[in-house]
Amino acid sequence: MNEKIYDIIIVGGGCAGLTAAVYARRAEKSVLLLEKSAFGGQIAYSPEVENFPGFTKIGGLEFSDRLYSQAKALGTEFELDNVTDIKTDSEYKTVITDYGEYKCRAVIIATGLAHRKTGLENEKRLTGHGISYCAVCDGAFFRGKDVAVYGGGNTAVGDALFLSDICKSVTVIHRRAEFRADLYSTEKLRAKTNIHYELNSEVCALSGDERLQKITVRNKQTGESKDISVSALFIAIGFLPQNEICKNIVALDDGGFIKAGEDCLTSCPGIFAAGDCRTKALRQLTTAAADGASAATAAIRYID
Repeated sequence: MNEKIYDIIIVGGGCAGLTAAVYARRAEKSVLLLEKSAFGGQIAYSPEVENFPGFTKIGGLEFSDRLYSQAKALGTEFELDNVTDIKTDSEYKTVITDYGEYKCRAVIIATGLAHRKTGLENEKRLTGHGISYCAVCDGAFFRGKDVAVYGGGNTAVGDALFLSDICKSVTVIHRRAEFRADLYSTEKLRAKTNIHYELNSEVCALSGDERLQKITVRNKQTGESKDISVSALFIAIGFLPQNEICKNIVALDDGGFIKAGEDCLTSCPGIFAAGDCRTKALRQLTTAAADGASAATAAIRYID
């Protein structure tokens, strides 16, 4: 066990967690930030950010790098480690990871979301072999080929726009008649000439031996199905909260989100929730940053 007792441990290194680190360090609190995969969060995989105040346009990776560098320069300690449990039955909170244990006075949970899977047969087997959840990460592997995007929100539309510039064609499959993405992005999508649409439809089968070769799409209104030959399917049908570690510690809603308001207070004293993992009406980069500031401020007040 690490013998040091931190003022605040932050679980999750996305926009909310990194912002919380900045605010906590500016208040001269000792901070350890634990992240299981990569610092920066989901926004790091976005090709462009156009709706964050102060930036007309900035790459998602550049935005994440700037925020990480800011938190590090202020003295935040970082560890790549997977948190498995949090104990609250003593004077200090104990955060248990795959590789150790850490004690602190307050915990900020900023675990964000994970990609929702389709649950279809062959999805797991073909992931990395034509099935992807990140167009920015894997799109270049399919340059000049026919691909598809499954979803109708801002992530799906952004993926389709990105892929349309490097792929031969992009077929967008959406379960509704209208996109859920913002109007600005949707209008940009409609202006593209190499994007095709399968609306009111869902992907019902994934086929291929060593790699994805075709998808089967079913129209929800007519019930008719058809096969579409593609080299890749980029799945963007939503996200799920990553709150398993705290389900027995703080109250969750039916969707698995931590019950916490704008003050980021949870049902457990000394544990705070920030960003997409908590109950909220709007999940955007700006609200994640706001949550990080609010959670850090609340944690500082709790410690003091």
